[in-house]
Amino acid sequence: MVRQRFRGLFQKYLLVLFMAMALPLAINGTIEAWLGYRDQRARIDQVLGVQAKSAAAEIHGFIDGMTNQLGWLVQLPWTEDPDERRRTDALRLFHQAPAIVSLALLDHQGRERLYVSRVGLNRIDSRTDRSSDPAVLGARSTRIWFGDVSYHRGSEPYLTVAISGNRLSVGAAVAEINLKLIWDVISAIQVGKTGFAFVLDRPGRLIAHPDISLVLRGAEEATSKPFQAIRDAIGRAGVGFATSRDVRGDAIAAAAAPVEGPDWTVVVEQPLSEAFGPIYQALWRTAKLILVGTIFSGLLAYALAHRMTEPIRLLEEGTRRIGAGFFDHRITIKTGDELQHLADSFNKMAAELALAQEQQERIARLKRFLAPEVADLVDRTGDDSVLEGRRAEVVVVFCDLRGFTSFSAGVAPEEVMSVLSEYYEALGKAITAFAATLISFSGDGLMVLVNAPVPIEQPALRAVDLAVEMQRSVQELLVRWRARGYHIGFGVGLASGSATVGRIGYERRFDYTAIGSVVNLAARLCASAADGEILMDTEVAKAVKQKRPLKELGDRPIKGYDEAMPVFGISFDAPFRI
Repeated sequence: MVRQRFRGLFQKYLLVLFMAMALPLAINGTIEAWLGYRDQRARIDQVLGVQAKSAAAEIHGFIDGMTNQLGWLVQLPWTEDPDERRRTDALRLFHQAPAIVSLALLDHQGRERLYVSRVGLNRIDSRTDRSSDPAVLGARSTRIWFGDVSYHRGSEPYLTVAISGNRLSVGAAVAEINLKLIWDVISAIQVGKTGFAFVLDRPGRLIAHPDISLVLRGAEEATSKPFQAIRDAIGRAGVGFATSRDVRGDAIAAAAAPVEGPDWTVVVEQPLSEAFGPIYQALWRTAKLILVGTIFSGLLAYALAHRMTEPIRLLEEGTRRIGAGFFDHRITIKTGDELQHLADSFNKMAAELALAQEQQERIARLKRFLAPEVADLVDRTGDDSVLEGRRAEVVVVFCDLRGFTSFSAGVAPEEVMSVLSEYYEALGKAITAFAATLISFSGDGLMVLVNAPVPIEQPALRAVDLAVEMQRSVQELLVRWRARGYHIGFGVGLASGSATVGRIGYERRFDYTAIGSVVNLAARLCASAADGEILMDTEVAKAVKQKRPLKELGDRPIKGYDEAMPVFGISFDAPFRI
């Protein structure tokens, strides 16, 4: 009877696990295939549409450039006398616009006053009446008129463009433009590996194609008919791209865009096999993965169904206790298989979580007593050895407020604390921005260390720029404080040299500090600095003299030193950055 229950449980878990793994895999594969197909269609639509619009814009720019240049020839009114300057302007236009084959300038009565051509004879002041010419009538009606494409000698496509001036007295200009130059625009367009673009005029004749031989036969209906069919298929689709057949009968995807002005159509096509190639490959991969996944799901469900009773309960209980924070709990499973490995992994994870928790608590305790930079360094290195005493070349920065003692004695304690809060907020931002280490602060004075415990490049330059930023920030505060009647100043002192750096204190409280004559010198320079001054010793000045504009302040007596020492300063009008 127990055996029958065991078989029933086995069959139950086998079916549930198989369906839980195989069914989502099949559904996900189907959804992914459909979404991939839809996304690929959207990508094709976007790519073909963008290419078509881009080509249409370039061709429109080409035509628009021609009309703009023609517009300069219809600015001045005509007189009865011959105008040699217009002939010069026309020849200059021929040089600037190689696509223009011929040009006729007409006066306000529609008489031909100048005709120049690259392939025919020039005429000057023939005064032939062309007022009834469709080009002239169209230009007077719409200002810019585009004729139908014509094929010179049945091959090269030409476009007639006429433009009239803003006033009737300036006449009109009629030009023949060779459209073979559009081939440069069309031939540069490539979609995928084999996709390309072509241009049809209003009746549907081919006027631009990467294969120039087809363009030269564009007047033939048999040549243009397959391209007209593609354009018509796009028009029937209404939106997006359409599928059709190319001249070889292969299935293609195509999109179109109109060319403003001459009413042409740019069509971009790509073989359907190439356009949908990625999705076909993805569908095959998805089908294979579903098949392999289904087989694997069946085997895995069969294997897991044998071991899904007591080990699972133990795992569930263990994960619940570990998740609740009992990291000392261990899961004991002795099955000799993956479940035992899983239990060992959970035990290892619990030990690592306990270690991580202990480390986080340790770092939290460090950050209560050490500067954040020092605590982060200890966290990265994993031990406290970096805090042990050592000799290092450092730059020490001291700063404090001038007149703060008398100020604090004459105002309410709340106001003193408000001033100090603004003061430390400004200095704290500067210290953080320049990655310096705040060693200590007492009352209105701060001690900052540069190049320890974390070494940096150009520590002297970093310290000078930090001092400049501190002066600039505090001086902005002084303006507001003095407006409130507080007479306070701010001075900074810097010194560079060798010092002993490391932690000092007792078991429950340690501070990171620096000890040495350089610390005393920086403190003395700070005490000697007047409001707005930044004083530095010779070592700092040597390190930055080529990089920052320093001022030699001469020798000054420094308290605690037998002889006067050379002192240097720097302006803080504008902040520096490394």
